[in-house]
Amino acid sequence: MSQVEQESRTQPTVADPVPLGLAALAVTLFLFSAKNADWTDGTDAWLGYALAFGGLVQLLAGMWEFRNRDVFWATAFSSYGAFWLGLGLYVVLLAGATDPADQANDLGWIMLAFAILTAYLLLLSTQINQAVLAIFVSLEATLIILFIGNLTTTETTVQIGGYIGVLAAICAWYTSAATLLNAMLRQPALNLGKPVLNNLIPSNRPR
Repeated sequence: MSQVEQESRTQPTVADPVPLGLAALAVTLFLFSAKNADWTDGTDAWLGYALAFGGLVQLLAGMWEFRNRDVFWATAFSSYGAFWLGLGLYVVLLAGATDPADQANDLGWIMLAFAILTAYLLLLSTQINQAVLAIFVSLEATLIILFIGNLTTTETTVQIGGYIGVLAAICAWYTSAATLLNAMLRQPALNLGKPVLNNLIPSNRPR
Protein backbone atom coordinates (compact mmCIF):
# COMPACT_ATOMS: atom_id res chain seq x y z
CA MET A 1 0.00 0.00 0.00
CA SER A 2 1.40 3.41 -0.98
CA GLN A 3 1.92 6.24 1.53
CA VAL A 4 -0.81 8.30 -0.15
CA GLU A 5 -3.31 5.47 0.24
CA GLN A 6 -2.35 5.02 3.90
CA GLU A 7 -2.80 8.74 4.61
CA SER A 8 -6.19 8.81 2.86
CA ARG A 9 -7.41 5.94 5.03
CA THR A 10 -6.27 7.55 8.29
CA GLN A 11 -7.56 11.06 7.63
CA PRO A 12 -10.97 11.94 9.13
CA THR A 13 -13.93 11.86 6.78
CA VAL A 14 -14.88 15.46 7.61
CA ALA A 15 -12.89 18.54 8.61
CA ASP A 16 -12.27 19.00 12.33
CA PRO A 17 -15.48 20.55 13.77
CA VAL A 18 -13.81 21.68 17.02
CA PRO A 19 -13.03 25.28 15.91
CA LEU A 20 -16.63 25.73 14.72
CA GLY A 21 -18.17 24.20 17.83
CA LEU A 22 -16.02 26.33 20.14
CA ALA A 23 -16.77 29.47 18.12
CA ALA A 24 -20.51 28.78 18.49
CA LEU A 25 -20.08 28.29 22.22
CA ALA A 26 -17.96 31.43 22.57
CA VAL A 27 -20.27 33.79 20.67
CA THR A 28 -23.48 32.64 22.34
CA LEU A 29 -21.94 32.45 25.81
CA PHE A 30 -20.51 35.95 25.39
CA LEU A 31 -23.88 37.46 24.43
CA PHE A 32 -25.67 35.57 27.23
CA SER A 33 -23.04 36.57 29.78
CA ALA A 34 -23.02 40.21 28.69
CA LYS A 35 -26.75 40.23 29.40
CA ASN A 36 -26.23 38.63 32.82
CA ALA A 37 -23.44 41.09 33.60
CA ASP A 38 -25.91 43.91 32.84
CA TRP A 39 -23.64 45.36 30.17
CA THR A 40 -26.35 45.53 27.50
CA ASP A 41 -29.22 47.99 27.32
CA GLY A 42 -31.28 46.08 24.76
CA THR A 43 -33.55 43.06 25.06
CA ASP A 44 -32.37 39.45 24.59
CA ALA A 45 -29.84 39.69 21.76
CA TRP A 46 -28.42 36.31 22.80
CA LEU A 47 -31.69 34.49 22.18
CA GLY A 48 -31.56 34.19 18.38
CA TYR A 49 -27.96 33.07 18.52
CA ALA A 50 -28.79 30.52 21.21
CA LEU A 51 -31.20 28.90 18.78
CA ALA A 52 -29.10 29.26 15.61
CA PHE A 53 -25.39 29.43 16.36
CA GLY A 54 -24.94 28.08 19.88
CA GLY A 55 -27.78 25.61 19.45
CA LEU A 56 -28.10 24.31 15.90
CA VAL A 57 -24.50 24.83 14.74
CA GLN A 58 -22.99 23.38 17.92
CA LEU A 59 -25.33 20.40 17.71
CA LEU A 60 -24.19 19.81 14.13
CA ALA A 61 -20.56 20.02 15.27
CA GLY A 62 -21.35 17.32 17.81
CA MET A 63 -22.88 15.10 15.16
CA TRP A 64 -19.80 15.53 12.95
CA GLU A 65 -17.62 14.58 15.91
CA PHE A 66 -19.57 11.32 16.22
CA ARG A 67 -18.60 10.75 12.59
CA ASN A 68 -14.98 11.44 13.52
CA ARG A 69 -15.24 9.01 16.47
CA ASP A 70 -14.25 11.74 18.96
CA VAL A 71 -16.50 10.81 21.86
CA PHE A 72 -15.52 13.74 24.11
CA TRP A 73 -16.33 16.54 21.68
CA ALA A 74 -19.31 14.65 20.29
CA THR A 75 -20.79 14.56 23.79
CA ALA A 76 -19.78 18.12 24.72
CA PHE A 77 -20.94 19.90 21.56
CA SER A 78 -24.19 17.93 21.31
CA SER A 79 -24.97 18.58 24.98
CA TYR A 80 -24.27 22.32 24.90
CA GLY A 81 -26.05 22.66 21.58
CA ALA A 82 -29.09 21.12 23.25
CA PHE A 83 -28.55 23.42 26.24
CA TRP A 84 -28.82 26.56 24.11
CA LEU A 85 -31.75 25.20 22.12
CA GLY A 86 -33.57 24.22 25.31
CA LEU A 87 -32.82 27.52 27.04
CA GLY A 88 -33.92 29.48 24.00
CA LEU A 89 -37.16 27.54 23.68
CA TYR A 90 -37.82 27.98 27.40
CA VAL A 91 -37.52 31.75 27.09
CA VAL A 92 -39.65 31.88 23.94
CA LEU A 93 -42.40 29.46 25.01
CA LEU A 94 -42.58 29.48 28.81
CA ALA A 95 -40.77 32.37 30.46
CA GLY A 96 -43.39 34.95 29.54
CA ALA A 97 -46.09 32.94 31.29
CA THR A 98 -44.29 32.94 34.65
CA ASP A 99 -43.45 35.65 37.15
CA PRO A 100 -39.78 36.70 37.60
CA ALA A 101 -39.33 34.64 40.78
CA ASP A 102 -40.56 31.43 39.15
CA GLN A 103 -38.46 32.11 36.07
CA ALA A 104 -35.35 32.62 38.21
CA ASN A 105 -36.08 29.36 40.00
CA ASP A 106 -36.41 27.52 36.69
CA LEU A 107 -33.16 29.00 35.38
CA GLY A 108 -31.37 28.09 38.59
CA TRP A 109 -32.26 24.41 38.25
CA ILE A 110 -31.33 24.42 34.57
CA MET A 111 -27.91 25.84 35.45
CA LEU A 112 -27.44 23.22 38.17
CA ALA A 113 -28.27 20.36 35.79
CA PHE A 114 -25.67 21.53 33.28
CA ALA A 115 -23.16 22.28 36.02
CA ILE A 116 -23.33 18.58 36.89
CA LEU A 117 -22.75 17.65 33.24
CA THR A 118 -19.90 20.14 32.99
CA ALA A 119 -18.26 18.76 36.14
CA TYR A 120 -17.39 15.41 34.59
CA LEU A 121 -16.57 16.97 31.22
CA LEU A 122 -14.16 19.22 33.14
CA LEU A 123 -12.49 16.18 34.68
CA LEU A 124 -12.14 14.50 31.29
CA SER A 125 -10.90 17.70 29.63
CA THR A 126 -7.69 17.30 31.63
CA GLN A 127 -6.82 14.63 29.04
CA ILE A 128 -6.98 17.05 26.11
CA ASN A 129 -4.99 20.23 26.79
CA GLN A 130 -4.77 23.21 29.13
CA ALA A 131 -6.71 25.54 26.83
CA VAL A 132 -9.71 23.21 26.80
CA LEU A 133 -9.40 22.75 30.56
CA ALA A 134 -9.55 26.53 31.01
CA ILE A 135 -12.84 26.62 29.09
CA PHE A 136 -14.45 24.00 31.29
CA VAL A 137 -13.13 25.42 34.57
CA SER A 138 -14.52 28.87 33.80
CA LEU A 139 -17.74 27.42 32.36
CA GLU A 140 -18.28 25.30 35.48
CA ALA A 141 -17.76 28.36 37.68
CA THR A 142 -20.22 30.32 35.52
CA LEU A 143 -22.97 27.72 35.82
CA ILE A 144 -22.54 27.26 39.58
CA ILE A 145 -22.64 31.00 40.25
CA LEU A 146 -25.66 31.47 37.97
CA PHE A 147 -27.36 28.58 39.79
CA ILE A 148 -26.80 30.29 43.15
CA GLY A 149 -27.70 33.74 41.84
CA ASN A 150 -30.95 32.65 40.22
CA LEU A 151 -32.10 30.43 43.06
CA THR A 152 -31.45 33.17 45.63
CA THR A 153 -32.64 35.88 43.19
CA THR A 154 -29.45 37.84 43.91
CA GLU A 155 -28.73 40.22 41.06
CA THR A 156 -25.11 40.82 42.08
CA THR A 157 -24.35 37.09 42.04
CA VAL A 158 -25.88 36.74 38.56
CA GLN A 159 -23.71 39.64 37.40
CA ILE A 160 -20.60 37.90 38.74
CA GLY A 161 -21.68 34.80 36.82
CA GLY A 162 -21.89 37.01 33.75
CA TYR A 163 -18.34 38.28 34.23
CA ILE A 164 -16.95 34.75 34.55
CA GLY A 165 -19.05 33.68 31.56
CA VAL A 166 -17.32 36.35 29.47
CA LEU A 167 -13.99 34.91 30.60
CA ALA A 168 -15.15 31.43 29.55
CA ALA A 169 -16.16 32.83 26.15
CA ILE A 170 -12.70 34.38 25.71
CA CYS A 171 -11.08 31.02 26.54
CA ALA A 172 -13.33 29.32 23.97
CA TRP A 173 -12.54 31.95 21.33
CA TYR A 174 -8.80 31.52 21.83
CA THR A 175 -9.00 27.73 21.69
CA SER A 176 -11.17 27.91 18.57
CA ALA A 177 -8.76 30.28 16.84
CA ALA A 178 -5.68 28.30 17.88
CA THR A 179 -7.17 24.97 16.79
CA LEU A 180 -8.23 26.46 13.46
CA LEU A 181 -4.86 28.08 12.76
CA ASN A 182 -2.92 24.98 13.78
CA ALA A 183 -5.08 22.84 11.49
CA MET A 184 -4.64 25.22 8.56
CA LEU A 185 -0.86 25.44 8.99
CA ARG A 186 -0.56 21.74 9.92
CA GLN A 187 1.73 22.70 12.79
CA PRO A 188 1.31 24.06 16.35
CA ALA A 189 1.51 27.80 15.67
CA LEU A 190 -0.53 28.76 18.76
CA ASN A 191 0.03 26.96 22.04
CA LEU A 192 -2.84 24.98 23.54
CA GLY A 193 -0.86 23.43 26.40
CA LYS A 194 -0.52 19.80 27.36
CA PRO A 195 -2.87 17.31 29.03
CA VAL A 196 -2.89 17.83 32.80
CA LEU A 197 -3.62 14.33 34.09
CA ASN A 198 -1.97 11.94 31.65
CA ASN A 199 -2.86 8.80 33.60
CA LEU A 200 -6.60 9.43 34.06
CA ILE A 201 -7.49 7.30 31.02
CA PRO A 202 -5.27 4.32 30.01
CA SER A 203 -3.42 5.10 26.82
CA ASN A 204 -4.50 1.86 25.12
CA ARG A 205 -8.15 2.93 25.12
CA PRO A 206 -9.74 5.18 22.48
CA ARG A 207 -10.63 8.70 23.53
